[in-house]
Amino acid sequence: MALTGSILVLRALGLGDLLTVVPALRGLRDAYPDDRVVLAAPESLRDLVELVDAVDELLPTEGLGALRWPGAPPRLAVNLHGSGPESIRDLLATRPDILLSHRHPEFPDLPGPEWHDDMHEVDRWCRLLESARIDADPAALRLPAPRQPAPESNVVVIHPGAAFPARRWPAERFAHVARELAADGHRVVITGTRDEIPLANSVARQAGLPPSAVYAGRTDLAQLAALVAEAALVVCGDTGVGHLATAFGTPSVLLFGPTPPHRWGPPPAAKEHVALWAGDVGDPHADRPDPGLLTLRPEQVLTAAAGLLGEKVRHG
Repeated sequence: MALTGSILVLRALGLGDLLTVVPALRGLRDAYPDDRVVLAAPESLRDLVELVDAVDELLPTEGLGALRWPGAPPRLAVNLHGSGPESIRDLLATRPDILLSHRHPEFPDLPGPEWHDDMHEVDRWCRLLESARIDADPAALRLPAPRQPAPESNVVVIHPGAAFPARRWPAERFAHVARELAADGHRVVITGTRDEIPLANSVARQAGLPPSAVYAGRTDLAQLAALVAEAALVVCGDTGVGHLATAFGTPSVLLFGPTPPHRWGPPPAAKEHVALWAGDVGDPHADRPDPGLLTLRPEQVLTAAAGLLGEKVRHG
């Protein structure tokens, strides 16, 4: 492949991480319409990357230290991965004409904005581009629906898993929500990764749902994305599935903790999404559910769900 005149972007992280940089990618596409935008990200995200109109090519990269640039130096390398130093070293190794990144003390000659923890993830990367006079619209988050048909449509998707225990609302509370929504006549399905099959089965069993309601381990990323795009509602924690709901404009109830929604949540102006948060900040990588997250009750979720579904609240 010919990579002369390419824009290399590093974001070798997960699903939600990809979706939060879509506005920045579109800003780069608009600023460099004649260049090839190459995104270094995991191969597992290919089906979603193909929906991003601002990316010409995926360069499979599973994480830091795995970037292998196969051609002439890019004219611009953009660090949308983190603040460094590892991500900066990976991009410098490609010998770009220009490197755009946040500042890091190990690279005192590299210009760029200071890193601020208390920023929304979408705003962070738009601000990075703006420091180089590249316009980016933080609201440009929407993606087209996948071309692949959804396994089902107009369902309520409940996704009980999360990357770390700190962000996992208890299974029995998800089951309570699922049971009530099913009793109100909704087709409720439970999603998750292959590793989350036991969790999904537990939620379905406690909610009295049939085995056919469990999609955990039965969908690839494209099928999951199509399911979310065609859903009536998504209920989940602070996970990539919540970002899928934002990307497709699917109504969602999102349970945040210990990370506040003003850092990773949907746009505040998007009324189709309700982000519940108790107000307590904690360690998102802890090995047990965050105490603030545990203060959120099923009744709050059901009230928010009823509002989005246009129904009266009924708590059995």
